[in-house]
Amino acid sequence: MRLGCIADDFTGATDLANNLVRSGLRTVQTVGVPGGPPPSDADAVVVALKSRTIPAREAVEQSLSAATWLRRHGAEQLYLKYCSTFDSTDEGNIGPVTEALMDLTGCDFTVAAPAFPDNRRTVYQGHLFVGDRLLHESGMRHHPLTPMTDSDLVRVLQAQCRRAVGLIGHGSVAAGPAAIGERIGRLRSEGVGLAVLDTVCNEDLVHAGAALRGLPLVTGGSGLGITLARNWGVEPDTAAARLPAPGGAAAVVAGSCSEATNRQVEHFTAAGLPALGLDPVEIAAGADVPGAALEWAERHLGEGPVLIYSTARPESVREVRRRLPPGADAGGMIEDVLARIVRGLVAHGVGRLVVAGGETSGACVRALGVSRLRTGAQIDPGVPWCHAVAEDAGGVPVHIALKSGNFGTDDFFTKAFDVLGR
Repeated sequence: MRLGCIADDFTGATDLANNLVRSGLRTVQTVGVPGGPPPSDADAVVVALKSRTIPAREAVEQSLSAATWLRRHGAEQLYLKYCSTFDSTDEGNIGPVTEALMDLTGCDFTVAAPAFPDNRRTVYQGHLFVGDRLLHESGMRHHPLTPMTDSDLVRVLQAQCRRAVGLIGHGSVAAGPAAIGERIGRLRSEGVGLAVLDTVCNEDLVHAGAALRGLPLVTGGSGLGITLARNWGVEPDTAAARLPAPGGAAAVVAGSCSEATNRQVEHFTAAGLPALGLDPVEIAAGADVPGAALEWAERHLGEGPVLIYSTARPESVREVRRRLPPGADAGGMIEDVLARIVRGLVAHGVGRLVVAGGETSGACVRALGVSRLRTGAQIDPGVPWCHAVAEDAGGVPVHIALKSGNFGTDDFFTKAFDVLGR
Protein backbone atom coordinates (compact mmCIF):
# COMPACT_ATOMS: atom_id res chain seq x y z
CA MET A 1 0.00 0.00 0.00
CA ARG A 2 1.40 3.36 -1.03
CA LEU A 3 -1.21 5.68 0.45
CA GLY A 4 -3.48 5.14 3.47
CA CYS A 5 -6.44 7.50 3.65
CA ILE A 6 -8.98 8.34 6.34
CA ALA A 7 -12.17 10.09 5.24
CA ASP A 8 -14.70 11.66 7.59
CA ASP A 9 -17.75 10.60 5.59
CA PHE A 10 -18.72 8.12 2.89
CA THR A 11 -19.13 10.41 -0.11
CA GLY A 12 -15.90 12.17 0.83
CA ALA A 13 -14.14 8.81 0.77
CA THR A 14 -15.56 8.08 -2.67
CA ASP A 15 -14.58 11.54 -3.87
CA LEU A 16 -10.96 10.94 -2.87
CA ALA A 17 -10.91 7.38 -4.21
CA ASN A 18 -12.12 8.78 -7.54
CA ASN A 19 -9.16 11.14 -7.82
CA LEU A 20 -6.68 8.47 -6.76
CA VAL A 21 -7.97 6.13 -9.48
CA ARG A 22 -7.79 8.94 -12.04
CA SER A 23 -4.13 9.38 -11.08
CA GLY A 24 -3.44 5.68 -11.71
CA LEU A 25 -3.61 4.22 -8.19
CA ARG A 26 -5.71 1.05 -7.84
CA THR A 27 -7.96 2.07 -4.99
CA VAL A 28 -10.31 0.31 -2.59
CA GLN A 29 -12.68 2.04 -0.21
CA THR A 30 -13.64 0.30 3.02
CA VAL A 31 -16.66 0.99 5.21
CA GLY A 32 -15.08 1.52 8.59
CA VAL A 33 -11.87 -0.14 9.75
CA PRO A 34 -11.60 -3.63 8.21
CA GLY A 35 -11.11 -6.72 10.29
CA GLY A 36 -8.64 -8.27 7.86
CA PRO A 37 -5.90 -7.15 5.48
CA PRO A 38 -6.53 -5.05 2.36
CA PRO A 39 -6.59 -6.58 -1.14
CA SER A 40 -3.08 -7.41 -2.29
CA ASP A 41 -3.45 -5.37 -5.50
CA ALA A 42 -4.52 -2.11 -3.81
CA ASP A 43 -2.10 0.80 -4.18
CA ALA A 44 -4.30 2.97 -1.96
CA VAL A 45 -6.98 2.25 0.62
CA VAL A 46 -9.55 4.82 1.76
CA VAL A 47 -11.18 4.05 5.12
CA ALA A 48 -14.60 5.70 5.21
CA LEU A 49 -15.74 6.82 8.64
CA LYS A 50 -18.79 8.77 9.74
CA SER A 51 -16.88 11.17 11.94
CA ARG A 52 -17.51 14.65 10.54
CA THR A 53 -20.15 15.76 13.04
CA ILE A 54 -19.74 13.36 15.99
CA PRO A 55 -18.07 14.56 19.23
CA ALA A 56 -14.40 15.37 18.66
CA ARG A 57 -13.20 12.74 21.14
CA GLU A 58 -15.03 9.99 19.23
CA ALA A 59 -13.76 11.29 15.90
CA VAL A 60 -10.20 11.16 17.20
CA GLU A 61 -10.63 7.59 18.48
CA GLN A 62 -12.06 6.34 15.19
CA SER A 63 -9.43 8.13 13.11
CA LEU A 64 -6.56 6.77 15.21
CA SER A 65 -7.98 3.26 14.85
CA ALA A 66 -8.08 3.67 11.07
CA ALA A 67 -4.57 5.14 10.97
CA THR A 68 -3.16 2.32 13.08
CA TRP A 69 -4.67 -0.29 10.74
CA LEU A 70 -3.36 1.50 7.64
CA ARG A 71 0.15 1.79 9.03
CA ARG A 72 0.12 -1.84 10.16
CA HIS A 73 -0.60 -2.84 6.55
CA GLY A 74 2.21 -0.79 5.08
CA ALA A 75 0.85 2.67 4.27
CA GLU A 76 3.81 4.88 3.44
CA GLN A 77 1.90 8.14 3.84
CA LEU A 78 -1.36 9.00 5.61
CA TYR A 79 -3.99 11.30 4.10
CA LEU A 80 -6.78 12.78 6.24
CA LYS A 81 -9.63 13.67 3.91
CA TYR A 82 -12.36 16.17 4.84
CA CYS A 83 -14.82 18.22 2.80
CA SER A 84 -13.59 20.81 0.30
CA THR A 85 -15.84 23.32 2.08
CA PHE A 86 -14.00 22.61 5.36
CA ASP A 87 -17.23 21.53 7.09
CA SER A 88 -16.60 21.80 10.81
CA THR A 89 -17.57 23.52 14.02
CA ASP A 90 -15.51 25.70 16.35
CA GLU A 91 -14.55 22.53 18.25
CA GLY A 92 -13.58 20.41 15.26
CA ASN A 93 -13.34 17.83 14.06
CA ILE A 94 -10.65 18.72 11.53
CA GLY A 95 -8.19 20.24 13.99
CA PRO A 96 -8.39 17.66 16.79
CA VAL A 97 -8.13 14.71 14.40
CA THR A 98 -5.21 16.27 12.53
CA GLU A 99 -3.27 16.87 15.72
CA ALA A 100 -3.97 13.36 17.00
CA LEU A 101 -2.62 11.90 13.75
CA MET A 102 0.42 14.17 13.97
CA ASP A 103 1.09 12.83 17.45
CA LEU A 104 0.68 9.24 16.23
CA THR A 105 3.07 9.64 13.32
CA GLY A 106 5.58 11.94 15.02
CA CYS A 107 4.85 14.56 12.37
CA ASP A 108 5.92 18.08 13.43
CA PHE A 109 4.32 19.84 10.44
CA THR A 110 1.52 19.27 7.98
CA VAL A 111 -0.80 21.19 5.69
CA ALA A 112 -4.52 21.79 5.34
CA ALA A 113 -5.30 21.69 1.61
CA PRO A 114 -9.08 21.57 1.11
CA ALA A 115 -9.12 23.07 -2.40
CA PHE A 116 -10.53 21.13 -5.35
CA PRO A 117 -10.34 23.46 -8.39
CA ASP A 118 -12.15 20.98 -10.67
CA ASN A 119 -15.18 21.47 -8.41
CA ARG A 120 -14.60 25.23 -8.10
CA ARG A 121 -13.32 25.04 -4.52
CA THR A 122 -10.24 27.27 -4.26
CA VAL A 123 -8.18 28.91 -1.51
CA TYR A 124 -6.50 32.29 -1.87
CA GLN A 125 -4.71 34.11 0.94
CA GLY A 126 -6.15 31.53 3.29
CA HIS A 127 -9.74 32.30 2.29
CA LEU A 128 -11.93 29.54 0.83
CA PHE A 129 -14.03 30.26 -2.23
CA VAL A 130 -16.98 28.23 -3.52
CA GLY A 131 -17.11 29.22 -7.16
CA ASP A 132 -16.76 33.00 -7.17
CA ARG A 133 -18.21 33.42 -3.67
CA LEU A 134 -16.45 33.38 -0.35
CA LEU A 135 -17.39 30.34 1.74
CA HIS A 136 -19.45 32.36 4.21
CA GLU A 137 -21.48 33.83 1.33
CA SER A 138 -22.18 30.43 -0.26
CA GLY A 139 -24.97 27.94 0.44
CA MET A 140 -22.75 26.45 3.17
CA ARG A 141 -23.72 29.28 5.49
CA HIS A 142 -27.12 27.53 5.82
CA HIS A 143 -25.80 24.01 6.45
CA PRO A 144 -27.98 22.50 9.21
CA LEU A 145 -25.10 20.77 11.05
CA THR A 146 -21.95 22.71 10.16
CA PRO A 147 -22.89 26.22 9.00
CA MET A 148 -19.73 27.87 7.68
CA THR A 149 -19.80 31.56 8.55
CA ASP A 150 -16.08 32.36 8.29
CA SER A 151 -14.05 32.05 5.08
CA ASP A 152 -10.65 32.60 6.75
CA LEU A 153 -9.40 29.03 7.16
CA VAL A 154 -6.35 30.03 9.20
CA ARG A 155 -8.70 31.52 11.77
CA VAL A 156 -11.16 28.61 11.57
CA LEU A 157 -8.43 25.99 12.01
CA GLN A 158 -6.59 27.88 14.74
CA ALA A 159 -9.78 27.83 16.86
CA GLN A 160 -9.63 24.01 16.75
CA CYS A 161 -5.88 23.47 17.33
CA ARG A 162 -3.26 23.62 20.08
CA ARG A 163 -0.46 24.11 17.54
CA ALA A 164 0.08 27.40 15.76
CA VAL A 165 -1.54 27.62 12.32
CA GLY A 166 0.05 29.54 9.44
CA LEU A 167 -0.34 30.09 5.70
CA ILE A 168 1.52 28.96 2.60
CA GLY A 169 0.44 31.78 0.31
CA HIS A 170 -0.12 31.61 -3.40
CA GLY A 171 3.15 33.34 -4.22
CA SER A 172 5.07 30.38 -2.78
CA VAL A 173 2.72 27.77 -4.25
CA ALA A 174 2.81 29.20 -7.77
CA ALA A 175 6.62 29.41 -7.66
CA GLY A 176 6.88 25.63 -7.37
CA PRO A 177 7.87 22.83 -4.99
CA ALA A 178 11.16 24.39 -3.92
CA ALA A 179 9.47 27.64 -2.90
CA ILE A 180 6.80 25.69 -0.99
CA GLY A 181 9.59 23.79 0.78
CA GLU A 182 11.31 27.05 1.72
CA ARG A 183 8.06 28.46 3.11
CA ILE A 184 7.51 25.27 5.14
CA GLY A 185 11.01 25.63 6.55
CA ARG A 186 10.34 29.22 7.65
CA LEU A 187 7.04 28.28 9.25
CA ARG A 188 8.68 25.42 11.14
CA SER A 189 11.37 27.74 12.44
CA GLU A 190 8.62 30.05 13.71
CA GLY A 191 6.99 27.22 15.64
CA VAL A 192 4.07 26.72 13.25
CA GLY A 193 2.76 23.14 13.11
CA LEU A 194 -0.03 23.39 10.52
CA ALA A 195 -0.46 25.62 7.49
CA VAL A 196 -3.35 26.34 5.17
CA LEU A 197 -2.25 25.89 1.56
CA ASP A 198 -3.38 28.37 -1.09
CA THR A 199 -4.59 26.60 -4.25
CA VAL A 200 -6.36 28.21 -7.20
CA CYS A 201 -5.68 25.70 -10.02
CA ASN A 202 -4.56 22.13 -10.62
CA GLU A 203 -1.00 23.27 -11.35
CA ASP A 204 -0.86 24.47 -7.74
CA LEU A 205 -1.86 20.97 -6.62
CA VAL A 206 0.93 19.46 -8.72
CA HIS A 207 3.47 21.77 -7.08
CA ALA A 208 2.09 20.99 -3.63
CA GLY A 209 2.07 17.24 -4.18
CA ALA A 210 5.75 17.21 -5.04
CA ALA A 211 6.63 19.44 -2.08
CA LEU A 212 4.72 17.24 0.39
CA ARG A 213 6.36 13.99 -0.65
CA GLY A 214 8.29 13.49 2.56
CA LEU A 215 5.54 14.30 5.05
CA PRO A 216 4.14 11.29 6.95
CA LEU A 217 0.73 13.01 7.03
CA VAL A 218 -1.14 15.32 4.67
CA THR A 219 -4.67 16.64 5.12
CA GLY A 220 -7.19 18.18 2.78
CA GLY A 221 -10.05 17.71 0.39
CA SER A 222 -9.86 15.29 -2.49
CA GLY A 223 -8.08 17.64 -4.89
CA LEU A 224 -4.63 16.73 -3.61
CA GLY A 225 -5.37 13.13 -4.61
CA ILE A 226 -4.86 13.89 -8.29
CA THR A 227 -1.14 14.51 -7.83
CA LEU A 228 0.32 12.33 -5.05
CA ALA A 229 0.62 9.23 -7.28
CA ARG A 230 3.48 10.93 -9.11
CA ASN A 231 5.57 10.69 -5.95
CA TRP A 232 5.64 6.90 -6.49
CA GLY A 233 6.23 7.13 -10.22
CA VAL A 234 2.62 6.13 -11.01
CA GLU A 235 0.97 7.61 -14.10
CA PRO A 236 -2.73 7.74 -15.05
CA ASP A 237 -3.96 4.39 -16.38
CA THR A 238 -7.54 3.51 -17.37
CA ALA A 239 -7.00 -0.03 -16.11
CA ALA A 240 -7.12 1.31 -12.54
CA ALA A 241 -10.82 2.20 -13.08
CA ARG A 242 -11.94 -1.09 -14.63
CA LEU A 243 -15.09 -2.60 -13.04
CA PRO A 244 -17.27 -5.64 -13.86
CA ALA A 245 -20.05 -5.16 -16.42
CA PRO A 246 -23.19 -3.50 -15.00
CA GLY A 247 -26.65 -5.04 -14.86
CA GLY A 248 -30.04 -4.75 -13.19
CA ALA A 249 -32.53 -1.91 -12.90
CA ALA A 250 -31.52 1.70 -12.22
CA ALA A 251 -32.54 3.90 -9.30
CA VAL A 252 -31.61 7.14 -7.54
CA VAL A 253 -32.13 7.83 -3.83
CA ALA A 254 -31.56 11.42 -2.67
CA GLY A 255 -31.45 12.57 0.93
CA SER A 256 -29.31 15.69 0.64
CA CYS A 257 -30.96 19.11 0.88
CA SER A 258 -28.06 20.93 -0.77
CA GLU A 259 -28.65 23.42 -3.55
CA ALA A 260 -26.97 21.14 -6.12
CA THR A 261 -29.11 18.11 -5.22
CA ASN A 262 -32.27 20.22 -5.29
CA ARG A 263 -31.43 21.25 -8.85
CA GLN A 264 -30.70 17.64 -9.79
CA VAL A 265 -34.08 16.50 -8.46
CA GLU A 266 -35.81 19.30 -10.36
CA HIS A 267 -33.98 18.39 -13.58
CA PHE A 268 -34.97 14.72 -13.24
CA THR A 269 -38.63 15.47 -12.57
CA ALA A 270 -38.78 18.10 -15.34
CA ALA A 271 -37.69 15.38 -17.78
CA GLY A 272 -40.86 13.46 -16.90
CA LEU A 273 -39.02 10.54 -15.33
CA PRO A 274 -40.62 8.56 -12.45
CA ALA A 275 -40.01 10.34 -9.14
CA LEU A 276 -41.46 9.97 -5.66
CA GLY A 277 -41.05 12.53 -2.91
CA LEU A 278 -41.22 11.34 0.70
CA ASP A 279 -43.15 13.20 3.43
CA PRO A 280 -41.15 13.50 6.68
CA VAL A 281 -44.36 14.14 8.63
CA GLU A 282 -45.72 10.76 7.50
CA ILE A 283 -42.42 9.16 8.49
CA ALA A 284 -42.61 10.71 11.95
CA ALA A 285 -46.21 9.52 12.30
CA GLY A 286 -45.07 5.92 11.81
CA ALA A 287 -46.57 5.31 8.37
CA ASP A 288 -45.10 2.46 6.30
CA VAL A 289 -43.28 4.83 3.99
CA PRO A 290 -40.63 2.29 2.88
CA GLY A 291 -43.29 -0.27 1.94
CA ALA A 292 -45.29 2.25 -0.06
CA ALA A 293 -42.16 3.55 -1.80
CA LEU A 294 -41.07 0.04 -2.82
CA GLU A 295 -44.52 -0.76 -4.17
CA TRP A 296 -44.35 2.43 -6.23
CA ALA A 297 -40.84 1.61 -7.44
CA GLU A 298 -41.80 -1.91 -8.59
CA ARG A 299 -44.43 -0.38 -10.88
CA HIS A 300 -41.90 1.98 -12.50
CA LEU A 301 -38.52 0.20 -12.58
CA GLY A 302 -39.08 -0.87 -16.16
CA GLU A 303 -39.42 2.75 -17.31
CA GLY A 304 -35.74 3.64 -16.83
CA PRO A 305 -34.14 5.13 -13.72
CA VAL A 306 -36.53 5.97 -10.87
CA LEU A 307 -35.95 8.61 -8.21
CA ILE A 308 -37.01 8.48 -4.56
CA TYR A 309 -36.13 11.62 -2.64
CA SER A 310 -36.55 13.51 0.60
CA THR A 311 -34.70 16.53 -0.78
CA ALA A 312 -36.28 19.92 -0.03
CA ARG A 313 -35.51 23.62 -0.07
CA PRO A 314 -34.29 25.21 3.21
CA GLU A 315 -37.62 26.91 3.84
CA SER A 316 -39.44 23.59 3.41
CA VAL A 317 -37.04 21.89 5.80
CA ARG A 318 -37.73 24.55 8.43
CA GLU A 319 -41.48 24.11 8.01
CA VAL A 320 -41.23 20.32 8.33
CA ARG A 321 -39.19 20.65 11.52
CA ARG A 322 -41.80 23.01 12.93
CA ARG A 323 -44.52 20.41 12.31
CA LEU A 324 -42.64 17.47 13.79
CA PRO A 325 -43.07 16.38 17.43
CA PRO A 326 -40.67 18.02 19.93
CA GLY A 327 -37.32 16.27 20.03
CA ALA A 328 -37.90 14.36 16.78
CA ASP A 329 -34.68 13.61 14.88
CA ALA A 330 -35.86 14.40 11.37
CA GLY A 331 -32.52 13.65 9.74
CA GLY A 332 -32.10 10.31 11.49
CA MET A 333 -35.64 9.20 10.68
CA ILE A 334 -35.25 10.04 7.00
CA GLU A 335 -31.85 8.34 6.76
CA ASP A 336 -33.32 5.18 8.28
CA VAL A 337 -36.24 5.15 5.85
CA LEU A 338 -34.04 5.79 2.81
CA ALA A 339 -31.65 3.04 3.92
CA ARG A 340 -34.52 0.55 4.19
CA ILE A 341 -35.76 1.62 0.76
CA VAL A 342 -32.31 1.12 -0.78
CA ARG A 343 -32.01 -2.37 0.68
CA GLY A 344 -35.45 -3.20 -0.74
CA LEU A 345 -34.58 -1.77 -4.16
CA VAL A 346 -31.44 -3.90 -4.45
CA ALA A 347 -33.33 -6.98 -3.27
CA HIS A 348 -35.90 -6.26 -6.03
CA GLY A 349 -33.32 -6.20 -8.81
CA VAL A 350 -31.73 -2.75 -8.78
CA GLY A 351 -28.11 -3.24 -9.78
CA ARG A 352 -27.24 0.36 -10.69
CA LEU A 353 -27.78 2.80 -7.84
CA VAL A 354 -27.03 6.47 -7.24
CA VAL A 355 -27.23 7.79 -3.67
CA ALA A 356 -27.07 11.55 -3.03
CA GLY A 357 -25.96 12.95 0.32
CA GLY A 358 -23.10 12.07 2.65
CA GLU A 359 -25.18 10.98 5.64
CA THR A 360 -27.65 9.20 3.36
CA SER A 361 -24.83 7.37 1.59
CA GLY A 362 -23.39 6.15 4.87
CA ALA A 363 -26.75 4.88 6.07
CA CYS A 364 -27.47 3.13 2.76
CA VAL A 365 -24.07 1.45 2.50
CA ARG A 366 -24.45 0.08 6.01
CA ALA A 367 -27.99 -1.11 5.27
CA LEU A 368 -26.71 -3.04 2.25
CA GLY A 369 -23.96 -4.66 4.28
CA VAL A 370 -21.25 -3.29 1.98
CA SER A 371 -17.80 -3.53 3.54
CA ARG A 372 -15.60 -2.74 0.53
CA LEU A 373 -16.00 -0.82 -2.73
CA ARG A 374 -13.77 -0.96 -5.80
CA THR A 375 -13.57 2.48 -7.43
CA GLY A 376 -14.24 2.91 -11.14
CA ALA A 377 -14.79 5.63 -13.72
CA GLN A 378 -15.66 9.22 -12.89
CA ILE A 379 -19.16 10.57 -13.57
CA ASP A 380 -18.49 14.15 -12.51
CA PRO A 381 -15.55 15.61 -10.55
CA GLY A 382 -15.54 13.91 -7.18
CA VAL A 383 -18.09 11.21 -8.01
CA PRO A 384 -17.14 7.83 -9.53
CA TRP A 385 -19.02 4.60 -10.05
CA CYS A 386 -18.03 1.86 -7.61
CA HIS A 387 -18.63 -1.89 -7.45
CA ALA A 388 -19.55 -3.75 -4.28
CA VAL A 389 -21.37 -6.77 -2.91
CA ALA A 390 -24.58 -6.09 -0.95
CA GLU A 391 -24.23 -8.77 1.71
CA ASP A 392 -27.45 -7.77 3.50
CA ALA A 393 -29.55 -7.62 0.33
CA GLY A 394 -29.06 -11.17 -0.90
CA GLY A 395 -25.31 -10.97 -1.46
CA VAL A 396 -25.80 -9.54 -4.96
CA PRO A 397 -23.27 -7.38 -6.81
CA VAL A 398 -24.22 -3.74 -7.27
CA HIS A 399 -22.77 -0.73 -9.03
CA ILE A 400 -23.19 2.27 -6.77
CA ALA A 401 -22.34 5.97 -6.98
CA LEU A 402 -22.18 7.89 -3.69
CA LYS A 403 -22.59 11.58 -4.41
CA SER A 404 -21.83 14.39 -2.00
CA GLY A 405 -24.84 16.70 -1.80
CA ASN A 406 -22.97 19.66 -3.29
CA PHE A 407 -21.43 17.80 -6.24
CA GLY A 408 -22.53 17.12 -9.79
CA THR A 409 -24.12 18.94 -12.71
CA ASP A 410 -27.88 19.48 -12.88
CA ASP A 411 -28.33 16.43 -15.15
CA PHE A 412 -26.24 14.17 -12.90
CA PHE A 413 -29.03 11.70 -12.10
CA THR A 414 -29.52 10.78 -15.76
CA LYS A 415 -25.95 11.29 -16.95
CA ALA A 416 -24.63 8.81 -14.37
CA PHE A 417 -26.32 5.87 -16.07
CA ASP A 418 -25.07 6.96 -19.50
CA VAL A 419 -21.49 6.89 -18.14
CA LEU A 420 -21.95 3.42 -16.69
CA GLY A 421 -23.91 2.05 -19.63
CA ARG A 422 -27.53 1.08 -19.68
